Amino acid sequence: MRHLALAALASAAPRGLICAPRAEADPATVLAQLNAAFGEFKNKHIARIDAIEAAVDGVLSAGASASLGLHGMTAPDPKYTEAFTSYLRAGNSENDLRAANAEGYRAQVNAALSSGSAGAGGYLAPTEWDRAVRKKLATVSPMRRICSVQVTGVQAFSTVWSDASWVTGWVGEEAARPATGTPQLYSLEFASGEIYSNAPITQRLLDDAEVDAEAWIISEIATEFMRQEGVAFISGNGVNKPFGLLTYVAGGAADGRHPGGNLTLVNSGNASQLNNPDTLVDFAYSLPAPYRQGATWLMNSTTAAVISKMKNSTGDYLWREGLAPGQPATLLGYPVEIDENMPNIAANALAVAFGNFEQGYLINDRMGTRLLRDPYTNKPFVNFYATKRVGGGVLDPNAIRLLRIAA
Repeated sequence: MRHLALAALASAAPRGLICAPRAEADPATVLAQLNAAFGEFKNKHIARIDAIEAAVDGVLSAGASASLGLHGMTAPDPKYTEAFTSYLRAGNSENDLRAANAEGYRAQVNAALSSGSAGAGGYLAPTEWDRAVRKKLATVSPMRRICSVQVTGVQAFSTVWSDASWVTGWVGEEAARPATGTPQLYSLEFASGEIYSNAPITQRLLDDAEVDAEAWIISEIATEFMRQEGVAFISGNGVNKPFGLLTYVAGGAADGRHPGGNLTLVNSGNASQLNNPDTLVDFAYSLPAPYRQGATWLMNSTTAAVISKMKNSTGDYLWREGLAPGQPATLLGYPVEIDENMPNIAANALAVAFGNFEQGYLINDRMGTRLLRDPYTNKPFVNFYATKRVGGGVLDPNAIRLLRIAA
């Protein structure tokens, strides 16, 4: 027993140290030494395992944030969410919101003052609410899924358009090389209009509701914003709203607005209907090859129902449904995006669009969704007044084609 105890103590000793056997007359002393050495060994390795588990948890949390689209930001703090819900119900937690922010919670706040005094409307809305609305819009808005979205902190977004009119030529080894032509540059500006919702809710409902008030407000406001801006991205006239995709044609609200010209129209070959599958093939290949990489079809459900029944000369359907839930259908190998704001098939209607929308159309988000809780002007209702500034327009007219139902 004594020899075994000494061997165990020697094996538990730190590496690099040689422990000489010691003769102990008292077995109780040897056992105490053995227990002490084992306890030290146990504590050391438990601490090491705890450190490994903490590192793994950190990696998993970062991965979860990325999968939720937070891009490096962590999820809203539960205490802050509780304070915001209380603010929606009673309007008495502004100080709690400020305190939560001051204590270093991940939430930040955007001030939104009414036209009256600060005491009559100086309420706050957390940016978690703003991010949740933008995430919801991206989920339900077809144009936001396929177009470029630029978030800015100023009134408008501007960029430069080049007509790509470079002049080049072949020369001999010793031939003169005179100056060649260079492209013309133009300024493109995407101003932001303002979209709003002013939802009245009785104070009694807010007091008695057992639902998640924050989630409900986010869902309702996001749905209203989606409906309003979805119409504008397709047919908006640019007056306090975006210039719609279909307005970049002769006679449209954005006729001649882009220095690169209007969008190219391709006729369907029939004055009132779309019944020839070859038309779709010609239409798709009218788009230059560089833009066909990443191209998408855009149409409403009624048009999709007509096209999905079309067959080629061998009897095969041009349309292919998605193989998995959530996967888009394809037409001639390109994904189809359904937007109910596109026109139905009718004479002279621009029923189908095809192109690389990420290169062709830009949505300008003026950063920040504002929420004003107003319990004063419409008693006994509490008005939740939300605003968001957004703009849009064609970025590259060469990237998108429009199919017009015409002979």
